[in-house]
Amino acid sequence: MGLDTRNWMRRDARPAREGAGHMDAARVGFLKRTYTHLALAIVAFVGVEAALQASPFVEPMVRAMSGRFAWLVVIGLFMAVAWAADRLARSTASRGAQYAGLGLYVMAQAFIFAPLLYMATRYGGDGILGTAAIVTLGVSGALTAYVLISGVNFSWLRGVVMVGGVAALLTIVAAAIFGFTLGIFFAGLMILLAASMLLYQTSAAMYDWRTDQYVAASLGLFASVMLMFYYVVVFLMNRD
Repeated sequence: MGLDTRNWMRRDARPAREGAGHMDAARVGFLKRTYTHLALAIVAFVGVEAALQASPFVEPMVRAMSGRFAWLVVIGLFMAVAWAADRLARSTASRGAQYAGLGLYVMAQAFIFAPLLYMATRYGGDGILGTAAIVTLGVSGALTAYVLISGVNFSWLRGVVMVGGVAALLTIVAAAIFGFTLGIFFAGLMILLAASMLLYQTSAAMYDWRTDQYVAASLGLFASVMLMFYYVVVFLMNRD
């Protein structure tokens, strides 16, 4: 569940420490639009996922996606769609193309979440999704607040995120091919990777994205939050 972390962004001369209180009006407006779009993407994801889980097609869809090699195909398709959505969101052609990219990515996330949430709601115990949502929003909110208030620049995490993402993908592929289970330890590492990705993306929103790239910036943040939520659910399901 990765996303290209390279940004077509403006590298400016802002200092490494500059909290939100010292930003100019354009940057503050950009952050407000970015986080508004992030919130709307999360709401859209919840709506699409709820419709999927309530549909009569969810059970056969989950069965079709759950085989080892079928899951590899699903991951491959997800990565291709995520790449296309990311390119659209960064597009300078039109705002409509950017929104199409964000919407496409929300849909892709909803479909790849479908098997996990189907299992979690039926076999994960009462309240597991609510707990996962609270944990994800709490951790994400705390990390975001830290970066915005302190002004610490986490752009150095780009390499960590890229290497960690490749390592995670290779591990998932190996697990599917050789049939071993990725348990709670792997889920914990993926939560740390998601936290690193969120720190990196939040710093990018503060220092690197152009102020007209709020749709693309919100997509990057959305990817980070969704990655964390996915593996918080996995962690909670495997905690016993």
